[in-house]
Amino acid sequence: MQKQQPIRTQPARNISRRDFLAAAGAVTTFMALPHHVLGRAGQASPNSKLNIAGVGFGGQGASDLAEVSSQNIVALCDVDWDYAAKTFKQYPAAKQYKDFRQMLDKEKSIDAVVVATPDHNHAVVSITAIKLGKHIYCEKPLTRTVYEARAVAKAARAAKVATQMGNQGMAFEGNREINEWLADGAIGPVREAHVWSDRPTHRGKMPLWWAQGIERPNETPAVPPTLDWDLWLGPAPVRPYNPAYAPFRWRGWWDFGSGGIGDMGIHNMAPVFSALKLGAPETVQASSTPVFSETVPLACIVHYQFPARGELPPVTLHWYDGGMLPERPAELEENREMDPEDGVIFVGDKGKMLVTGWGGEHPRLLSETRDKEYKRPPKILPRSIGHHQEWIEACKTGSATRSNFDFAGPLTEAVLLGSVCVHNGGAKLSWDSENMKITNDPDANKLLHYEYRKGWSL
Repeated sequence: MQKQQPIRTQPARNISRRDFLAAAGAVTTFMALPHHVLGRAGQASPNSKLNIAGVGFGGQGASDLAEVSSQNIVALCDVDWDYAAKTFKQYPAAKQYKDFRQMLDKEKSIDAVVVATPDHNHAVVSITAIKLGKHIYCEKPLTRTVYEARAVAKAARAAKVATQMGNQGMAFEGNREINEWLADGAIGPVREAHVWSDRPTHRGKMPLWWAQGIERPNETPAVPPTLDWDLWLGPAPVRPYNPAYAPFRWRGWWDFGSGGIGDMGIHNMAPVFSALKLGAPETVQASSTPVFSETVPLACIVHYQFPARGELPPVTLHWYDGGMLPERPAELEENREMDPEDGVIFVGDKGKMLVTGWGGEHPRLLSETRDKEYKRPPKILPRSIGHHQEWIEACKTGSATRSNFDFAGPLTEAVLLGSVCVHNGGAKLSWDSENMKITNDPDANKLLHYEYRKGWSL
């Protein structure tokens, strides 16, 4: 690992509270949706139930379905019926499928789709459903590649469907408080943020949640009879089945996921992007443990540089995973542990804010004395009715969701650019977001997307 260099800060202009809140709240603005979801004359009432389908629900998808089970679960699709058997039993009236394309073709009554497949299938499932006018709840990260993230957000915007990405922390009370406190000038203009997660380790130690930093297995065991391996691969390159990939262990393989940064980076960077109104970075640089051709390294540190946004000054964001942590703040009390699992440190001109837990859960000012003395500002931002409930209401009425794809798409792009930088060896990459191009390393552009297998497309 390269030793992290300190970031020097310079004075900045004061930011008005009104301007900051306007910027921070921009991602929750009203969405224009098709007439059929707005409860207009002759159409279904907003009080009627949605017909929801689920794609991929043996793992996290089961939890997502439970959160929307107040609606009609009319169809379920999973490529492994043994892994999904428990969830099938919970919704006996739902039609069962292995191929989501067949499901969407046959089940004309579907209003909305919950997508919780492995990352490499997120884009093809989501865009297929979006083109049919279906509302989409898609687990994080929104996609596996940078190119896919841009394409999915664009398709959803064009179709005017209700969307929500599964970074549930965007509904946390702490997430709102971060926005309001920074807007109140609690620590002054923010020029630096440190964000971390211990994934794929447990509190920085073994065993791993999933394998990283290894080569492809040589064994080629038989495919389980209940698993359609070709459908599981979807658009990804062909490779023999191995339990090292499925179920769940896929996250550390470049072909299927993006390791800790793709998993928890989406959760833990989201409150930073929301509060600081971040978009596309200008540059990305990284250091890591050895990079393998097949898998994400065991640990990495990624440095993003973001430009000024109106009155908001430039920001340097540092990401740490695999047990790596930022320098312990001098203001942190000696008797307090710096949470090794998940956290954020905002560095402002007038102080620091520490956020513990994932997704912006528990913010407080440093030190404890300053936190106790700080008079909290009014709760101006609207509070969440629940992350999944936001999406249900948006499908019916066109109301706001806090992690709609206009927010989730750029967030995913930035997070995955960090993954691209790590995969590319860590050298600084200059990013032209408008033209979606890395300008100083043409070969690195090959990592922004890949050629799908025959029969698969966006």
